[in-house]
Amino acid sequence: MKRILTVLGVTFGTIFVLLLAAFFYYLGVTRGITLDAEKLTLETVGPTILDGEGQPIEAAALEKDIPFEEFPPYLPKAFVAVEDRRFYTHSGFDPRGIARAVLKNLRSFSFREGASTISQQLIKNTHLTGEKTLSRKLKEFKLTRVLEKRYSKDEIMELYLNSIYFGHSAFGIGNAASFYFGKKTSDLTVGESAMLAALVRSPNRYSPFIDAEKCLARRDLVLSLMKEQGFLDEKAYDEAKAEALPLSPAKSPDRIRYLDLVYKELEDIFPDAETSSLSGLRIYTAFDPELQKILSSFEAEHDLAIFVRSTKGNAVKAFHATAGMLRRLPASTIKPLLVYGPAIEEGLISPATPVLDERTDFSGYYPDDAGGATGEYMSVRYALAHSVNIPAVKILNSMGIERGAEYLERMGMHVPKEDLSLALALGGMREGFTLKELSDGYATFAKGGCFAPSKAILSIRDKRGRTLYESPSYEQKIFSEGTSFLMQDMLSTAAKEGTAKRLSGLPFFVAAKTGTAEGAKGNTDAYTMAFTSEDVVGVWAGNKDNSPIPSSGGGLPANLAKKVLEKLYEQKTPGAPQRPQSVVRLSCDKNIYKTEHRLVRCDPIAPPIEGFEEWFKEEFVPTEQSTKFSHPTIKNPQICVKNGCVNIVLCQEEYYSYIVKRKHRGEVATIYEGAYCRDICDNSVQSGECYSYTVIPVYKGHAGVPVELPSVQIARSDALPENWWED
Repeated sequence: MKRILTVLGVTFGTIFVLLLAAFFYYLGVTRGITLDAEKLTLETVGPTILDGEGQPIEAAALEKDIPFEEFPPYLPKAFVAVEDRRFYTHSGFDPRGIARAVLKNLRSFSFREGASTISQQLIKNTHLTGEKTLSRKLKEFKLTRVLEKRYSKDEIMELYLNSIYFGHSAFGIGNAASFYFGKKTSDLTVGESAMLAALVRSPNRYSPFIDAEKCLARRDLVLSLMKEQGFLDEKAYDEAKAEALPLSPAKSPDRIRYLDLVYKELEDIFPDAETSSLSGLRIYTAFDPELQKILSSFEAEHDLAIFVRSTKGNAVKAFHATAGMLRRLPASTIKPLLVYGPAIEEGLISPATPVLDERTDFSGYYPDDAGGATGEYMSVRYALAHSVNIPAVKILNSMGIERGAEYLERMGMHVPKEDLSLALALGGMREGFTLKELSDGYATFAKGGCFAPSKAILSIRDKRGRTLYESPSYEQKIFSEGTSFLMQDMLSTAAKEGTAKRLSGLPFFVAAKTGTAEGAKGNTDAYTMAFTSEDVVGVWAGNKDNSPIPSSGGGLPANLAKKVLEKLYEQKTPGAPQRPQSVVRLSCDKNIYKTEHRLVRCDPIAPPIEGFEEWFKEEFVPTEQSTKFSHPTIKNPQICVKNGCVNIVLCQEEYYSYIVKRKHRGEVATIYEGAYCRDICDNSVQSGECYSYTVIPVYKGHAGVPVELPSVQIARSDALPENWWED
């Protein structure tokens, strides 16, 4: 008995000492920790987003803190049902919930199940971090007790709903109601309230714009819990369950769309981010507020999107969109990325390659040009600059659709198998690409062939200044420097004299491509993709519902792109592309190009007017060289005898001079030497004699290939009889 008492005494003593130690540890950890009422407001929740100069981006909330009185009665009940069913009966902690969570964690050998009440979540979101440590839980315990003593349950609910993160940059219930449904909090329906309650557990995972199926299942779970707990009757439950989810964010003229990009990337970086994990973060960007103001000031009768990114830093400078980052048909803007760039890289074409623009049957597919096929040959440079359709399809057909699509895939532009057809050369596909994806693709040419996706977030730091994230300097080589230079040069032609010639007045090098998608009732999409050595500017005009845009809207993207470029370079001038050593400039024979539609290098001594210059990748220069002037050649001249004279008709070759020699009885005489003359007449011949002639073309002392003409016999009847005067 004595031994038992001793053991019990030691046990209770140990427990007492441990409890005492825990108590003092609690006092030490929570010393100085106080509840700060200012931290419980919406203004202090969420990260701080900084622009390119390190200044906070002013993003005025659409709604401020919403008072509890403006909450529809079923809104708090939805959150109670799914987050904390005993919220109105416990004193800040839920012992039953804790016990249930512990049991589940023991069974699963994990710590997945939590038991935080709404009061605890409010404290964690506004005063603490999301780290899972004992010290943090003790601080949470103390502050929750103070919170419960200082505020009523309705006040705590008000503070909670005004401080939590609902995803997509929406902090607080007011902003969430405005973002997802375009309405005030007081106007939320039962189904809408349940959907917002469904988001809190993981806004990125349950967003209706990311995974509608998961969102619907989670919302219906909230509704079933509300019915189970007596908050909804059967009729209200059925009506709420029949409500449709929002398909896209509600429009807001005051919304800075650049922040959408920031929060989208933030969700990708921290996919399970909650309010507590975002609070206090400092997010650094390259945002240009002055440029953003210019973009936001543009108005149109339809939807607009404008995207500006740097080429060297791969940073997004500004973004404005009236309907968000839509995925649209790329129209002809896809040609450089899918057709011309890859075909030059593969050595199939050069800027000077001639292509016949004629209607062609590609196994039942008959592409046509906007104004109809010309039936004439044109250079690749011209076809690209003027966005002629048939040559693009021909080139893709020669290269192979899958091969062209591989280049797109490597630039982050996925092409589904069902879209792999020749119509892809003209932007014909089902969903298309975003303006960001197109801009990143065009930046590849400006970056010497290196692809790097643009990023809105450059780095992230926590409250202590520790770097949590830095944008990776990821680059992938897609095209050679030679191909990139040629593409920039050809697209500069489009900006000077082609479909993007509205940009021709800019006092610096700019490359551009336009595109127009046509629907059954008119044009549905219009683009201008423009870039310099420093920046890419992408502009799209259209309507979210695919309705046609006014005929005058086709030129709007180019006009807006010009204004953006003028703003970007009002105090500096971007440099022109630097020609790599792998690119050479050659002169090609103009006459052969026009008559035979072949690329032949000009004769080195040819007059300048006889050739045209073009850039070539060194490994794919034309191998054949003309000898038209260094070794002149002509067609056989005509020769005949008439009235006792020999007539030679020379074929005209500009710049040539001629030597005509006559051979008679072993003697050779030059009967003509000089510039081109159509008719050469030799009247010094004698009747009954046979003569042979040789014509030699000459250019600047370079004698060409002699042409031997058929021998001619001077008939006696063609000569006057001897002593005719005596008759």
